Amino acid sequence: MSSFFTRPKSENKRKRADTSEPPKKRIAAYKTVRDSRPAAPRPRKPQRDDSISGSDSEEETKDGSVERELGESSSEDEEEETAGEKRLRLAERYLENTRKDIELEVGFDAEDIDRDLIAERLQEDSAESKGKLYRKLAEELSFEAASHSAFKCNTQAFTSAATCPPYAYTVTKDLCLIKWQIQDLPKNQYPGKKIKSRQAPPRRKPVQAFSKGDRGKAKDKITYLGHVKDILTVAASEDGKFVVTGGQDHRIVAWDASTLTPLRVFLQHRDAVTGLAFRRGTNQLYSSSNDRTIKIWSLDNMAYIETLFGHQDAVADISALTRENCVSVGARDRTARYWKVVEETQLVFRGGGGEKKKSGSAQKALESSMDRIAMIDEEMFVTGGDNGGISLWVIHKKKPIHTVTTTHGMDPVMRPDEASAETNVDPRVIPAPQPRWITALATVPYSDLILSGSWDGCIRSWRVSDDKKKIEAVGIVGYTEPTTNGEVHDATSIQQTQTQSAVKGVVNDISVFERGDRGKDGICIVAAMGKEHRLGRWKKIEGGKNGGVVFEVPRIEKPKTNGHALPEDDE
Repeated sequence: MSSFFTRPKSENKRKRADTSEPPKKRIAAYKTVRDSRPAAPRPRKPQRDDSISGSDSEEETKDGSVERELGESSSEDEEEETAGEKRLRLAERYLENTRKDIELEVGFDAEDIDRDLIAERLQEDSAESKGKLYRKLAEELSFEAASHSAFKCNTQAFTSAATCPPYAYTVTKDLCLIKWQIQDLPKNQYPGKKIKSRQAPPRRKPVQAFSKGDRGKAKDKITYLGHVKDILTVAASEDGKFVVTGGQDHRIVAWDASTLTPLRVFLQHRDAVTGLAFRRGTNQLYSSSNDRTIKIWSLDNMAYIETLFGHQDAVADISALTRENCVSVGARDRTARYWKVVEETQLVFRGGGGEKKKSGSAQKALESSMDRIAMIDEEMFVTGGDNGGISLWVIHKKKPIHTVTTTHGMDPVMRPDEASAETNVDPRVIPAPQPRWITALATVPYSDLILSGSWDGCIRSWRVSDDKKKIEAVGIVGYTEPTTNGEVHDATSIQQTQTQSAVKGVVNDISVFERGDRGKDGICIVAAMGKEHRLGRWKKIEGGKNGGVVFEVPRIEKPKTNGHALPEDDE
């Protein structure tokens, strides 16, 4: 007996109806009716000659057919141009623009000179697109001939400075954000006034343009769109739209750069904000904090993006360039970290090195804290710490490739009454002289120039060697002093430097920008000064001042040789 469960599966399948029968009559009838209709003539493409000759009026021919003819010919030309021909056309246009720029700079026809200038410019542009160091700027500047002008207001110590020509922005410990005009406005800012010169805006003494800060309103911590504790850092966007500040109140405040009106307050950090850096060419912001994190922000959208973790101590400083990468230093965890934001990875560089080498009664200290960092290009950066040394790093090696120790000299020996309250002080109680910390560090991106500051009364300039493996001393900005590897030997020369220099106090921050195209008019250095360190009051400088200094470093003028070497003097 067969059942449904015992029969084969092939017999259990439902049989489909046979669909091979002819279609119904109504479909056939519809087909016959459709076939009986007269076929519509196919639209014929308009011919160029027919449209021109067949127009009724001359105006229609101009408005319609002639325009169509021009459009067809341009599209045919675009189709005929190959990709190789397009690249060649763009390259010729680029070379022509480069030749014109060089003619304006050197003052004579670029075709008459050797092609080295054009080749050098092409190499620079290629290196810039790759994010590599490509300019030797330090040897083209006269730091000894730098002029300076000081500015101040009735505030406490200046903790940080940022520049966006023609303005500079400074912040202080008493909650003030001040906007200074350090250059005359360009030509388009003077309506109805004629200016004969087409050079860079002339220099001028800094003038206070705007100031923000009110300790009375700061008591209202909920509704007040500002800082309620010391402001520690400031950054300005390249497009001149935003100024951002961070402070001990865990706040990041975004301001309108034109009027210094607060736009947004970010409260995501859980400790003091110590550093801010914009990604070049964008409004993407990086912030570092004592809460051991780095946060990324978008000021175009006024939004928080991401948090980076890794440091084991307070993140003391941060720096960034064009690519979506940044570098930071972690203070007493003695590491520098290179963050690849897109890849969500980080490279760790171990510091803390030094030589336990005695020099007389003094001993060179080991690095116990890395406090400052600045990027040179996308693969090279420098750091500074509390041992007074500046280290050069590359991302391919975990240790610094070169370190210059005690760059700003040593503090003088403490007096017996300062070391102890005893009447007859044992000489063994008096501590050995300590090196001056690196309190400020700055670079000109993609060039070999490095600037450092401490409390020895000067800002020192350094350069990366031609082989990109060493740091070499260039000089002191605005002052000439005999030094050996940046080390000052005796206390007499230290006091002389502090007396003659315009820098009096602790250099809490340095901001630098180039004047003119590719720095052809020199550079401008803005230093934020204070009687005490920006992060505390453990170091006070006698005779120091709260304020700022602007240095104008001129460029060494080279004679125009028209492609030929100058004749040598007869002996």
